[in-house]
Amino acid sequence: MLAIRSLASANLPRQCLRSVPRAAALTSFADAKRAQRCYATAGERVAKYEGTKDSKGNYLVSLIEGDGIGPEIAVSVKDIFAAAKAPVSWEPVDVTPILKDGKTAIPDAAIENIKKNKIALKGPLATPIGKGHVSLNLTLRRTFNLFANLRPCRSVAGFKTPYDDVNTVLIRENTEGEYSGIEHVVVDGVVQSIKLITREASERVLRFAFQHAEAIGRTKVRVVHKATIMKMSDGLFLNVGHQVAKDFPGIEFDAELLDNTCLSMVTNPDPYNDKVLVMPNLYGDILSDMCAGLIGGLGLTPSGNIGDECSIFEAVHGSAPDIAGKGLANPTALLLSSIMMLRHMRLNSHADRIEKAIFDTMAEGKTLTGDLGGKAKTHEYAAAIIDKL
Repeated sequence: MLAIRSLASANLPRQCLRSVPRAAALTSFADAKRAQRCYATAGERVAKYEGTKDSKGNYLVSLIEGDGIGPEIAVSVKDIFAAAKAPVSWEPVDVTPILKDGKTAIPDAAIENIKKNKIALKGPLATPIGKGHVSLNLTLRRTFNLFANLRPCRSVAGFKTPYDDVNTVLIRENTEGEYSGIEHVVVDGVVQSIKLITREASERVLRFAFQHAEAIGRTKVRVVHKATIMKMSDGLFLNVGHQVAKDFPGIEFDAELLDNTCLSMVTNPDPYNDKVLVMPNLYGDILSDMCAGLIGGLGLTPSGNIGDECSIFEAVHGSAPDIAGKGLANPTALLLSSIMMLRHMRLNSHADRIEKAIFDTMAEGKTLTGDLGGKAKTHEYAAAIIDKL
C-alpha cells in the first residue's frame, strides 16, 4: 500500500496508476516487511555474530573464491590465516547461479552452508552476460537479507595519493531505496521507478551505525541525505535517525546533504575521520566508491555486507579475467575484508596482528604487486606478509 499511496500523493495521472504492476510492487514490499524486524529495546544488538565451530574448536567460515583472480587471492588469505594460526576452518562454497522460475537464484547447497556457518568471505564474482542473470552480488544480498554495507576507507602507508590520513567509515542501507527493483513502463517512452523507504529498514541500519560507532570508538554519526528534495522518503530516514540517536546519548548525531558531503570530502576528507556516515542505498553506492578513490582505488578497499542471521565480507573489485592465472593479482582488498570479518567474529587479536603485517609490508615497499608500484607476484606478496607475522 505504501507504493500506491506514494503514487497517489504525487498526483500522478490515473492512467499511470493503472499501469503500475501492483501485485509485483506489493509482493516486493511484503517480502521486505517479512524480512525486517523492529528492535524492542535500545540495547538490543543488531547483527550479532553467533558462529559455528568444528570439532577442533575453529569457527567454520564459508569461502566463495569467486571468478577470475578470485581463487588466487583466496589462496593468499588462507595461507596468511594459517600462518597467523587464526581459529578458522574454511568450507568452499559454489555459488554458480541457476535460473529458478525465471529468476537468478543461489544453489540450495550454498544457501544451506552459509546459513549454517552464519559468515562467509567472498572473492569477486562475474555476472554471466546475455543469459538472463541479474547481478549475483545483488542476489546474495537479497537471499540473506544483508541490510547494511560497511565500507571503511583508510590511507595505506607506502601508497601515496593526493590525500593523506584518510580514515572514513560509510554504512549504506543495502535492501531498498532506488534499488528496490520496483519499476515499470507507464506508456511507451516513459518509465517510472519507485524509491522505497521503510521505517523498519531505516531503524535497523541506523541502529547498526550507532552500535558500530561505539564499537570502533567514534563519537559522531552523520546521516547523508537529500531530504530537502525527497521530503517524504529521505525525510523518513532522517527522522528515524533523530529517534534512534536518543538511545545513544554518548554519540553526537547530525546530518548533511549528499552534494555537500561529496564536495567537502574531495576538498578535505580529514573532518570525516571521527564520524560514521550512514545513508540510503544509492547514495552509499556512489559515495563509498568515491571514498575508495581517495585512498587509491577498490584494490585497497574492504567491504562487509551485514545481516541479522549471517554476514558476507567481500572484495568489491572486479574479477580481472585478463590477468587471471598469471600471479599478478593484488589480494589486499580481500585480506582487509577478511580482517573485518575477524573483528565481526570478535577475534580482534588475530585481526590486529594480520592487519599490522599487511600495513608493515606495504610501508616497507619492497615486495608489492604491480598495481602498487612493485614487481612481486601474488604469492611473493603474501609470503612477505607472512614473514612480518
